[in-house]
Amino acid sequence: MSKHQHEKKTFWVVLLTAITMVVEIIFGIATNSVALLADGIHMGSHVLAIGLSWLAYVMVRRVSKSGKFNGNSGKILSLSGYSSGLMLLIFAIVIMVEAVERFFNPADIVYKEAIFVAIVGLIVNVVSAFLLHHEHEHSDHNIRAAYLHVIADALTSLSAILGLTAAMIWDIPFIDTIAAIISSFVIIKWSIGLLKDSGKVLLDIDGTDQRHNVEHHH
Repeated sequence: MSKHQHEKKTFWVVLLTAITMVVEIIFGIATNSVALLADGIHMGSHVLAIGLSWLAYVMVRRVSKSGKFNGNSGKILSLSGYSSGLMLLIFAIVIMVEAVERFFNPADIVYKEAIFVAIVGLIVNVVSAFLLHHEHEHSDHNIRAAYLHVIADALTSLSAILGLTAAMIWDIPFIDTIAAIISSFVIIKWSIGLLKDSGKVLLDIDGTDQRHNVEHHH
């Protein structure tokens, strides 16, 4: 898939996520729903990250046309992927902190409304994931970062749906917290993988060079 197609797809995902974010924040304020508001704010962090991915493609297209740029345009995509990976890591830590706080200060949850929000979030993320789906072998770090943000958001929506449903049926509010913490660990693992891979490209570290250096030192 060409970078131009990646650019178009990331643009549509940014638009879709931004609309969902605005709707969730407006309804969150209107209905006094903390769940809606929180999900809207989380969506905002993904709008920023995926927006960054889209801008990286625009920049690559511009610099490819300009004769002045002699560097490696792939580095722009890796830099965007690396920055996005950092955002993903922060996002996961924030969820974990929120979940732990909720564990010690249980809040009254308006279950049906919160589940509805999570389902809307999940649908938007699944649509976005299909849009951003790419062959892993031929992917650049930028599209992978955008894809991971969407999948991470889908995972938090899914864990919220499962956690809230279990909490509502069996009246065990802390299931929601456990689901959020598990999601955070998975997202942290993904973000570290992305940071490692995109960081290698930025530092011009090739796997073969690394092995050669290790052997050389031995």
